[in-house]
Amino acid sequence: MKPFLHLIAAALAAAYIYSQNLPLDWFSVRAQSTPATLHQAFDQSLSNIQIADEGIVIKILDDDLKGSRHQRFILKLAHGQTVLIAHNIDLSERIQGLKKGDHVAFYGEYEWNPKGGVIHWTHRDPARRHIGGWLKHQGNTYQ
Repeated sequence: MKPFLHLIAAALAAAYIYSQNLPLDWFSVRAQSTPATLHQAFDQSLSNIQIADEGIVIKILDDDLKGSRHQRFILKLAHGQTVLIAHNIDLSERIQGLKKGDHVAFYGEYEWNPKGGVIHWTHRDPARRHIGGWLKHQGNTYQ
């Protein structure tokens, strides 16, 4: 009976992944994404790592309008690191009313730089070739 339950669980997980347009390795990548991973990625100058974390908005920047448009802001994380969020607003909705002091959770790709790094890919990939990300702000999810 137990193997049958595992088969049902695997089928349900696959159905969820497909319904969310997530790549098949989403669960293994998600399990690796912890705040400690972000701190380690910065300390080791690593890039191209999927990260989930949250922080407080400390600065709102002008949109980047070169190429794909990005809403940009800086978050301060609980362990003190700052990170730039570059959220593609051609592929996802802009966070309306975002202001300094707001709490934002994120899941996206980390790129190292000496100022703390950048999080991008905070949206779904319409071509389904990249792991989809998201931002969460005041009960709303942007992806």
